[in-house]
Amino acid sequence: MKLLEERILKDGNVLGEGILKVDSFLTHQVDFELMQEIGKVFAEKYKDVGITKVVTIEASGIAPAIYAAQALNVPMIFAKKHKNITMTEGILTAEVYSFTKQVTSTVSIAGKFLQEDDVVLIVDDFLANGQAAKGLLEIIQQAGATVAGVGIVIEKSFQTGRALLEEAGVPVTSLARIQEFKDNTVVFTEADA
Repeated sequence: MKLLEERILKDGNVLGEGILKVDSFLTHQVDFELMQEIGKVFAEKYKDVGITKVVTIEASGIAPAIYAAQALNVPMIFAKKHKNITMTEGILTAEVYSFTKQVTSTVSIAGKFLQEDDVVLIVDDFLANGQAAKGLLEIIQQAGATVAGVGIVIEKSFQTGRALLEEAGVPVTSLARIQEFKDNTVVFTEADA
């Protein structure tokens, strides 16, 4: 997605160690117009597979996921990283390791929001090692639902996330694929959409 790649080059900051900071438009402050365009691209890609729910993980995946859900006219569900006192029954959980935060979290979705007949599109902000997407796959499998694909805003193609998902038989659509960080600059490879 050319618009996204241009924004990454303009406003993204390479922090070394494979970390790209995009807090001015995605991970802290959200550019809703860009997210709306991202949502439309994901919706167009998955419009013919019968998506009934869009699932993400809090927090930075929420913005692109909500716009994808809006474009598909389906509900969006986000996995919570912290269980609250109102989540008391039928909870689906998975352990997820965050590379950037260097912590393992138990993420949860109330089972009443995912059914066996649901066809799910997972949407997330980044794909690196694939742990967040893997955790969401586990939760969706616990519900007996089907995953139609994983939509990723920014993929770090030099890490193992895509291979992990493809080995699980899940199609991956990344809108910006980073081949490498070279001299504090982002080098892209061909994106999926």
